[in-house]
Amino acid sequence: MLRTVVIGASGYAGGELLRLIAGHPGLELTHAVANSLVGEQITKVFPNLTLDQKAFTAVADVDFAQVEVVFLALPHGESSKLLHQLPGHLLVVDLGADYRLKSDIAWRNFYSGDHAGGLTYGLADIPSYYEKISAQKRIANPGCYATAINLSLAPFVQNADFTPETINVVATSGTSGAGRKASTNLITAENMNNMSAYKVGGKHQHTPEIEQFLTNMSHREIKVSFTPILAPMPRGILAVSHVQLGKAVSNQELQDQFIAFYEGNSFVKLLSDQEQPQTKAVAGTNNAHFQVSVDQRTNQVVITAAIDNLIKGAAGQAIQNLNLMAGFEYDTGLKAVGVFP
Repeated sequence: MLRTVVIGASGYAGGELLRLIAGHPGLELTHAVANSLVGEQITKVFPNLTLDQKAFTAVADVDFAQVEVVFLALPHGESSKLLHQLPGHLLVVDLGADYRLKSDIAWRNFYSGDHAGGLTYGLADIPSYYEKISAQKRIANPGCYATAINLSLAPFVQNADFTPETINVVATSGTSGAGRKASTNLITAENMNNMSAYKVGGKHQHTPEIEQFLTNMSHREIKVSFTPILAPMPRGILAVSHVQLGKAVSNQELQDQFIAFYEGNSFVKLLSDQEQPQTKAVAGTNNAHFQVSVDQRTNQVVITAAIDNLIKGAAGQAIQNLNLMAGFEYDTGLKAVGVFP
């Protein structure tokens, strides 16, 4: 059992890490760090958990020489203050944005504070990334929107039939994507029966992360027009990506390409022609559901994706990265089936 610490354990992603670690046969939780809740029983904050005898601790309470795994689930800008202080033997997965971007300019355009530099990007379902991730001790976990969108487009961006300068994405997210901090637009009276776009016009911070990944995959510069929408649901992302095709291509050709790209991956599922991804179908799981359709009238391919922003988009993918780093099977502790309805 690898002794494991979660730092930033009181947030939504941190709570899901605690839940997944509790069900992981290779991990043992030693500390759930939340500096603002030191001494508070974990079950008072997360009543769904069964950690009855465990309380939140402070970072100072952790002897990092005695643990093997650290998950950082901290606000943006906080991980970089801590990571360089951690011993080199630790396997570390950072769920924040601090180390996702390679470009200092991109960081300064979308985030505040100094750029910490980049770590290996842990989009764990990309076949060519398996060995890269397995060889690392420190990984930058992707953002939630970026996960859904990059998994949608990765099978196709190297295809010469795609016109990459015309990628447009609209994606909805549940309110948990904004974190646990109170905000007026997230209270029930403001959010219920309401949807609204935000950070419109290329202003969302996941935009450079998406472009960085797709550019690296395709070996040509890719720009993405991305519009996020806040949806009145607690969790889930539904992303719809449109890409112009250079020539006529059939649904079957693109679906076959998608299936071949993710062959052997139990988390990524292309639905049958008559189905469309639903956020409810993947809630609470590390699964990602997709549909690939060609709009023959406009000669565009439309890729629809559904993920749970807190699992596939955060804690589940972090566990998946750790599995690769630690030599576990990639799906260890992540085989839960969703609930319905």
